[in-house]
Amino acid sequence: MLVKTFGSAVHGINATTVTIEVDVSQGINFCIVGLPDSAVKESQQRIDSALRANDYKMPGRKVTINMAPADIRKEGSAYDLPLAIGILAASDQITSDKLDKYVIMGELSLDGGLQPIKGVLPIAIKAREEGFKGFILPKQNAREAAVVNNLDVYGVETLREVIDFMTGQKELDPMEVNTREEFYANVSNYDVDFADVKGQENVKRALEVAAAGGHNIILIGPPGAGKTMLAKRIPTILPPLTLHEALETTKIHSVAGKMDRNSSLMTVRPYRSPHHTISDVALVGGGTFPQPGEISLAHNGVLFLDELPEFKRAVLEVMRQPLEDRIVSVSRAKFSVEYPASFMLVASMNPCPCGYYNHPEKECMCSPGIVQKYLNRISGPLLDRIDIHLEVVPVPFEKLSEKRANETSSQIRDRVTTARKRQEERFAGQKGTHCNAQMSSKQLRKYCELDSASQELLKNAMQRLGLSARAYDRILKVSRTIADLEGKENIESHHLAEAIQYRSLDRDGWAG
Repeated sequence: MLVKTFGSAVHGINATTVTIEVDVSQGINFCIVGLPDSAVKESQQRIDSALRANDYKMPGRKVTINMAPADIRKEGSAYDLPLAIGILAASDQITSDKLDKYVIMGELSLDGGLQPIKGVLPIAIKAREEGFKGFILPKQNAREAAVVNNLDVYGVETLREVIDFMTGQKELDPMEVNTREEFYANVSNYDVDFADVKGQENVKRALEVAAAGGHNIILIGPPGAGKTMLAKRIPTILPPLTLHEALETTKIHSVAGKMDRNSSLMTVRPYRSPHHTISDVALVGGGTFPQPGEISLAHNGVLFLDELPEFKRAVLEVMRQPLEDRIVSVSRAKFSVEYPASFMLVASMNPCPCGYYNHPEKECMCSPGIVQKYLNRISGPLLDRIDIHLEVVPVPFEKLSEKRANETSSQIRDRVTTARKRQEERFAGQKGTHCNAQMSSKQLRKYCELDSASQELLKNAMQRLGLSARAYDRILKVSRTIADLEGKENIESHHLAEAIQYRSLDRDGWAG
């Protein structure tokens, strides 16, 4: 007897419905076809034990299973549950008219319990698109899938519950999540705040500019100056996630298996801080079965690279293309997948190996030429892609001990959000451009016109600092953002002067 159940395969951050055809006929054999990986092939042993634990059995006949479309690789143990239900129906151990109405996914334990799976949100979205009535999955993943409306999501704990539901012996209560209410109740709910930071007013200003325009930034300073503390607070001043951004970000974390159990939707911007020993594949994504890397997990948020020169050069160089295109394409011989990677890069570094070059009080112990050699660990093309270079100096005792209340993250975020709204209005209808950091050369010419005084100022700065053409573009973009923060229609000389000051590594004095 031939029976069909339905599962789903996730590639990139999108899902494809998989039709699982189970045929039980005369003979003795068990065969799965349709490009299953080892985990899918091993399902026979898990299904056999789970069925026996629930007073059912594997049919002692020839079982042939086809997972269509057969040209897409099926990975992981999440197909255990639809395979088990298909085998029971095809061997006449259960009878159900619901098999074609539901997408079923779940990993079976040997006792018939269900283990959580990855990629639930893309599967639920695809199930709704293709008109399925509902989605049956492990209870731990139910809240994540329930953010998709117009789809009945049933979280189950055991194989027995699924069998009873399919045969009509038991009804299940669908998981319900008020997506909008839950999202807006938790949006911008951070544990840290800029009010905790003493002093560093110039750095806070630069971070506000960076957040307002989506600019990449590098912080250069001695140990203990507060670089990491400041970087951790950058997500708190970025505009709150929109519901669309939250869904997109949740999809990536769902595919990577990084979602908290019993959670539904990511409500705050992600902050990723990988260790400097990370590999290039772990950073940008890939592997035998491609998974999103750190830059995709930081999509719509912040990627913080602490001690930038300590990262392997090859690792940093693979970021150059994603920084420009805001997307990562992982290609293999038979397929390729794309992951979004629109993140704000925040990096930090010591000015030299000992950490005290240009320090106001402590003397640098590095020998001549060592400082330049240390800086040369970061390639010029990568530095050119970082809009703002900023020196961070240690906070004096007077600032640390003062009782004055500092500006909170919400106050800064209000100004940043207002500036972002101006940019959204400016770039309305222009696909792929949402903030000043994403402007193309054509848009730069249109929106960053300079008067004669500003033109002369920029010309002198370019000649004196020996800036590249890309650095020229970065200065214009940052100037446009500073003008937006002030609510000015045109870029003025003082906006440009401030933007030029944010190119510390291009100035004299950093030659070692």
